[in-house]
Amino acid sequence: MTAVPWTQRPDGLLVEVRLTPRAAMDRIDGIEWLSDATPVLKARVRAVPEKGKANEAIIKLLARTLGLPASRARLLSGDTARRKHILLEGDGAALARDLAAWLAAKG
Repeated sequence: MTAVPWTQRPDGLLVEVRLTPRAAMDRIDGIEWLSDATPVLKARVRAVPEKGKANEAIIKLLARTLGLPASRARLLSGDTARRKHILLEGDGAALARDLAAWLAAKG
């Protein structure tokens, strides 16, 4: 499948994430497809899913991965769900290119 879990927008890149909290380490595992064939970025964070801690951790992880300040990433939906939509503010095309390159280099 060639679909990606992000959408370019005028204000940045909207990324769909499936988050697993309470993991052994913070990491992005790559792209996976859900049972409805939706592609998501699979990520894990050590933080617990209480008081927004896991949400803060995934925002920081995505921002750090792409070299953005955490202030340029924000949760748009999925506050209490595993599936989240995170907006990375900036040049959507450049962010998509950078994320795709990071995932390709990761293997």
